[in-house]
Amino acid sequence: MTIRSHAPSAQSARAHGNKVVRSRSFEALARAGFAARGLIYGIVGVLALKLALGDGGRTTDQQGALRTIARQPFGHALLIAVAIGLAGYAIWRLVRAAMGHGPEASDDTLDRVAGVASGLIYAGLCVAAVGILTQSGGGSGSAQKTTGGVLGWPEGRWIVGIAGVVMIGVGAYQGYRGVAKKFLEDSKTEQMSRRGRDAFTAIGMAGHLARMVVFALVGVFLVKAAIDFSPSQAVGLDGALNKLVHQAYGPVLLGIVAAGLIAFALYSLADARYRKV
Repeated sequence: MTIRSHAPSAQSARAHGNKVVRSRSFEALARAGFAARGLIYGIVGVLALKLALGDGGRTTDQQGALRTIARQPFGHALLIAVAIGLAGYAIWRLVRAAMGHGPEASDDTLDRVAGVASGLIYAGLCVAAVGILTQSGGGSGSAQKTTGGVLGWPEGRWIVGIAGVVMIGVGAYQGYRGVAKKFLEDSKTEQMSRRGRDAFTAIGMAGHLARMVVFALVGVFLVKAAIDFSPSQAVGLDGALNKLVHQAYGPVLLGIVAAGLIAFALYSLADARYRKV
């Protein structure tokens, strides 16, 4: 019996992967994904800002933003485009995590782990968008329902608590990227004018700090749900924003964070053009 080496097949797969990540279609999918992400965060931020201003807005999460898109004129066609963008973003993140690089930049281990997590999240949002398009629900389970299911598992309290700590860590990392301006390293800022770079830096900092607040809040309430063994304590993005509005100076706090989320939306749209893929 002849024993074949797997090295040639592994090398062939890697060569094929390199060809994929360097293709124009792969780059186009990635950039469409940044635009879709920007649209979703823009809707979340605008609705929250309207609520803070007493103008009839509401808090919502990413799936709520997708349903908002579907209700607009030509919403079906727009949601199809967003779903394609979300799929492109998820594919870009997952393939790049597997390869460790794109055509314009390379990733370290932390970047690759974050890429897997982000890719899976946006793949889930793509599935939700398809569910809305096909009127199959789009995975509309609440944070409380999901947390309640996990708490019923063996060691479920620990799983929820660890998830909360991870979310707090993600929030802290977003804050670090914003304050240290690390996000600039991922974009082709050398192609921007000086004023353009300044504006890009400002919206990037504001956007990352806003994400720090909401991710950290989600994490804190997950930890609280685990400690109290109470699914009702868990919140998603919409719940985190709603917690802000009920604090002292709540409308002001919510308005600041909402403006930051809108800034992140603008940053994402700019990154659709300037991101190193």
